[in-house]
Amino acid sequence: MKAMVYTQYGSPKVLRLEEVEKPIPKDDEVLLKVHAASLNSWDWDRLTGKPRIYRLLSGIGKPKLPILGADVAGVVVETGAKIRKFKPGDEVFGDLSAGKWGAFAEYTCAKEKELTIKPTSMTFEEAAAIPQAGGMALQALTEKRKINAGDSVLINGAGGGVGTFAIQIAASLDANITAVDLSEKHAMLQSLGASGVVDHTKEDFTKQGKQYDLIVDVIATRSISDYKRALKPGGVYSMIGGHLGTIFQVGLLGGFASTKERRLGILIQQPNKPLTAFIKLFEEGKVKPVIDKVYPLEELPEAFQRLGDGSIKGKVVITLQTEINKQH
Repeated sequence: MKAMVYTQYGSPKVLRLEEVEKPIPKDDEVLLKVHAASLNSWDWDRLTGKPRIYRLLSGIGKPKLPILGADVAGVVVETGAKIRKFKPGDEVFGDLSAGKWGAFAEYTCAKEKELTIKPTSMTFEEAAAIPQAGGMALQALTEKRKINAGDSVLINGAGGGVGTFAIQIAASLDANITAVDLSEKHAMLQSLGASGVVDHTKEDFTKQGKQYDLIVDVIATRSISDYKRALKPGGVYSMIGGHLGTIFQVGLLGGFASTKERRLGILIQQPNKPLTAFIKLFEEGKVKPVIDKVYPLEELPEAFQRLGDGSIKGKVVITLQTEINKQH
């Protein structure tokens, strides 16, 4: 089978399209024919091996897993002896980040708990765009604080996968949304439901004198005191990603800085758990993936480079079964 492989950390140039052995599923796994996959910031971190502390998970000297890709959508072609939930022919999608990854290949193996049945109304490309970003967006808006109509929600880094999902979910809850990202993304963010927009290269939302009921931060770079100042009484700050120093600061000190009035913390991803609730929102027409571009597998390095440049609006998707995908 064809797969995009890497054996050393570096830029997208280290990726190589190669013929490799098709995996054989274990008793507790299914073999999945991959139709589509998508990129997340975690793929970039594992590709570059930076910050270096992340190599404790992905491999100290070189990558432990040669094929990246966690978000996947495809068709079950074979099941292990212990599989009860799925059968060959089932169309499924999910997040493989807690296991072997491997979505940037024609076939991959996955455990039962990593997959969910794909609705017939959802294309493979849409399904592949959802698992990590959609799940984290839903967690961020429902886990730490109940959103009520009229609440003020700020999303920092709103133009990527998590942010574009979060805007739509918050809009479905009748929140007032402020989206922070580059000016060239503002029209898109407003079309999704943002009533206010801020360009982070020109303004610091923590110094505008405005306060919010919920701040969802995808690219955190500021201090705890800055974020606390931007929260209303009863407000919550939820970090999804950002600068390593800020992550450590919020992770180590967020609990001490939090009060009954204002709470700060890091969102802990729960892979695949929110997908059932997300599917309901999708089928109700309240949320839809924003797909910047669909690339074939051989153009994965170009897609990665755009991810690293920060120019993507929403998600980029990798397709592996072009003719079949067109039928769905």
